[in-house]
Amino acid sequence: MTALLSVWWVWIALAIGLGIVEILAPGFIFLGFALGGVVVALLLAIMPAGSITLPVLLLIYATLSLIAWLVLRHFFKGPKGQVKHFDRDIND
Repeated sequence: MTALLSVWWVWIALAIGLGIVEILAPGFIFLGFALGGVVVALLLAIMPAGSITLPVLLLIYATLSLIAWLVLRHFFKGPKGQVKHFDRDIND
């Protein structure tokens, strides 16, 4: 399993899978993880094989995913203080 996670195309496949899950369950939750996977895949593609250990690779993935999620949340959230009020019921 460790050797498999050190291959760049595995991370691309993970990112594509998470992108598909994001389409099925929108909310910009899985998209941050997908972007983190893409960046890790690019990092593995440019680095020599075996230069990054698995714990460091997972730490990079977690950090980049969190940063991507926070950035997406900042740009795609609704206006501050805006609350929807409904005056009518759908069954009226």
